[in-house]
Amino acid sequence: MLRRLYDWTMAQAEHRNALWILAIVAFIESSVFPIPPDVLLIPMVIAAPHRAWLIAGVAMIASVLGGLLGYGIGFFFYESFGQPILEAMGKADSMAEFNDKFNNVGFWAVLTAGITPFPYKVITIMSGWTAMPLGTFIVTSIIARSLRFFIVAALLRKFGSPIRDFIERRLGLVFIAFVAILLGGFLLVKYI
Repeated sequence: MLRRLYDWTMAQAEHRNALWILAIVAFIESSVFPIPPDVLLIPMVIAAPHRAWLIAGVAMIASVLGGLLGYGIGFFFYESFGQPILEAMGKADSMAEFNDKFNNVGFWAVLTAGITPFPYKVITIMSGWTAMPLGTFIVTSIIARSLRFFIVAALLRKFGSPIRDFIERRLGLVFIAFVAILLGGFLLVKYI
């Protein structure tokens, strides 16, 4: 089953609409969707390493624009949309305390969430809810998402063939590691 899913993902990565699909996933992941764009970005760069910078650029731009949607949800619609999303992630109880502290370290929070497996959508919504200065949010998001996607693209471009061979030989292990990292990010959100 994993082999068929991997082959399907690689075929989608080479599809003519792959960049649009990546952009949509990166956009909605930054505000509401639980699956990170890396699921598409990684096989896309492995399948077409000569397009690594374009792929990373599309992911970054779409992610930052999606982050603005998350910011807007937090700023304009926190009670009707943002709060249920944060409650689902187990963060609603700590919001009052968080609001006081967040803007003091907001730059670092956005930077950290934008680079790490920590769900970026949580920080985008919280940034809007706490009324973090929009300019700070945008600049930090651009830096963080650029670092995240361009470093991954650079590594895959440089070491793509060996990485692809490793993934194809140890597909089950790679899948388990990816799921563990994804779940770890969600657990980190829950207990921070």
